[in-house]
Amino acid sequence: MAVSLQPVKRGLAALALMGLALPALAQTTVSDAWVRASVPHQQSTGAFMTLTADTDSKLVSVASPVAKTAQVHEMTMNGDVMGMREVKAVELPAGKAVSLDPSGYHVMLMGLAKQVKEGEQVPLTLVIEDAKGAKQTIEVQAPVRPLAAEAGHDHGHMQN
Repeated sequence: MAVSLQPVKRGLAALALMGLALPALAQTTVSDAWVRASVPHQQSTGAFMTLTADTDSKLVSVASPVAKTAQVHEMTMNGDVMGMREVKAVELPAGKAVSLDPSGYHVMLMGLAKQVKEGEQVPLTLVIEDAKGAKQTIEVQAPVRPLAAEAGHDHGHMQN
């Protein structure tokens, strides 16, 4: 008995065409995410990662259940004076890895519900917006690293 593959080929062709008709969703990858461990009664800590978007996009918000507030901050040096300010968004140029690290842009987790300890995982929810206004939500589990994991600054003592 001969079996015709024609209906299968037509079905595969139709699926391929449907895939072409769907708008491509912008994707952002998150790598090397981590959170700095805190000490008892410390009210804030930092979260760090590398973001790479496949289209021009921006990080517009961050949230975490471990903190009352999560904000994206920028650390700057003016001579030997460190400054820090909240930024509303971090630009993510297409194809370019953007590092959120202790010496530049980073996420501040403020009003910690409890101490975050080495070996734990901190859930982070990132919202990325592409140039057309479409939003992508990314869930990240960031491992907690020891206080001395990376040289940098700690602004647990700073007032906002």
